[in-house]
Amino acid sequence: MKVTILGNNSALPAFGRHPTAQTVTVYGEVVLIDCGEGTQIQMQRYGLKWRSVHHIYISHLHGDHYFGLPGLINSMSLLGRIAPLHLHAPAELKPILDAILEVADTVLSYQLYFHALPEATALITDDPSFTVTSFPVEHRIKCYGFLVERKTKGRKIVPEKCNEYEIPAAFYDHLKKGEDYERKDGLVVKNDWVTEDGPAVKRYAYCADTLFTDSFQDVIRGVDTLYHECTYLEADKAKAVARYHSTAAQAAEVAKKAGAKQLLLGHFSSKYKELEAFREEASAIFPNSLVSIEGTVYEV
Repeated sequence: MKVTILGNNSALPAFGRHPTAQTVTVYGEVVLIDCGEGTQIQMQRYGLKWRSVHHIYISHLHGDHYFGLPGLINSMSLLGRIAPLHLHAPAELKPILDAILEVADTVLSYQLYFHALPEATALITDDPSFTVTSFPVEHRIKCYGFLVERKTKGRKIVPEKCNEYEIPAAFYDHLKKGEDYERKDGLVVKNDWVTEDGPAVKRYAYCADTLFTDSFQDVIRGVDTLYHECTYLEADKAKAVARYHSTAAQAAEVAKKAGAKQLLLGHFSSKYKELEAFREEASAIFPNSLVSIEGTVYEV
């Protein structure tokens, strides 16, 4: 399970940084979270294939989080996409997209399914490989965070051991579920003789634009990696409060309270050219804090 940062800046692109967008890759499937201006160009730049994207999640309707979406949707069609695409976003986005497609007389080559985000915390995607839960955060307008959880694939088969104990391949799915195998001669082959621990459940939380709050602590508790906005440094805390954003120190407090294992900092204000101060400020509170860098892939 990996996170690739496509854009880590806030409202304005600056100093080579782009508006918010990132992908989460789970067992080869790519989930896109937010789609700021230039997202499809960033995907090309960093080798992320749109064919692997079947779900897009938009946190809120400030432009730096979705202005790249119409272009991406249209490009997928121009390139002959056939597979359905699921878009999860605030309900108000649908008429905006419908109008854009209508005035251009655009007929997509694929089925676009729009799913309005629910008001309260809810499971919104249950895929064979992962789940996604949306949860409200505290911003100037309706805004959501997302919790992506990688499912376990069960026990890992050791083929040579299975051959040694003459276990048919048709029984492998049962082995993955932890079951023992009884042979015709009466020998019970214990599951741990022929399997190993499979990949563990992994949890990644994306906390979009939000005021410093503990209102979603229960949702993100114990996550492997937490991405939290930190538009400002602590010296500009008053500005953060006035604009419903957080500081690096506050992001670190959230990570510490949640018992997260790793913190990724992002959504930096364009007033800052250098970002090392964000890491220093957060690390003083939560040592495993990283400044997200565009194009960098982070293990969850």
